[in-house]
Amino acid sequence: MDRPIGMFDSGFGGLTVARAVIDLLPHEHLVYIGDTGRYPYGPRPQHEVRDFARQLAWSLVKEFDVKAIVVACNTASAAALDDLEAEMPVPVIDVVEPGAKALVRATRSGEVGVIGTVGTIGSGAYDRAVEATGAPVHLTSAACPGFVEFVERGQTSGEEVHILAERLLAPVKAAAVDSLLLGCTHYPYLARVIADVMGPDVTLVSSADETAFVARDELGAAGLLRASGGEAAEHRFLSSGDISWFADLGRRLLGPELRGATYWPHD
Repeated sequence: MDRPIGMFDSGFGGLTVARAVIDLLPHEHLVYIGDTGRYPYGPRPQHEVRDFARQLAWSLVKEFDVKAIVVACNTASAAALDDLEAEMPVPVIDVVEPGAKALVRATRSGEVGVIGTVGTIGSGAYDRAVEATGAPVHLTSAACPGFVEFVERGQTSGEEVHILAERLLAPVKAAAVDSLLLGCTHYPYLARVIADVMGPDVTLVSSADETAFVARDELGAAGLLRASGGEAAEHRFLSSGDISWFADLGRRLLGPELRGATYWPHD
């Protein structure tokens, strides 16, 4: 099955998921769209994010003939997953459910936390996903406005980021959580700062690896995995914003697979 896996995010955060998918499924073609021309999604109304997500998903299906779509954006998953699952003619894989399952597996005390954008936290998507696991845990959620913008500027350390993290993480720290889900695909790039603020006894959980495992399992069950051998996998990266900025920062965040980028017209 030579058709590519499609993936989209508001910008660079989904590259954490792309990295995990490339590492786990090295034979798979990949098309990734970073909607940097309209980021960040977090502060936007849900109906607007839903429209963006539908536009991106249909573009992946119609223009790139993808065999599955990974919604590598928590805010878009929270706003649009039900619509995408109902509309898309291919499997749709999100980051919320895999992250929630990983979070409840990681806890020892039952006190767990999740941080995300204003849109994701406000949607209650993680409250519902954690409750659906049936695990006897207590969830504390906190929105972290500003984190995405730091990552998109390539600023993932320093005093300014640390001061913001101390303020935004105060609710989950006060709740004495022992496991904290990074409920935005941008946040793993700030993991060192977040870990420093939360302390050594708190396990940070990223949904990227878990999402890659789900993608492997669902594609395998549907007979859609690409066989090894033959031509090398092709990875294509597109951006709705500044291409040179996306290619430069994206290469530093993802690695050598992002050798270049092309423009995705979102208007």
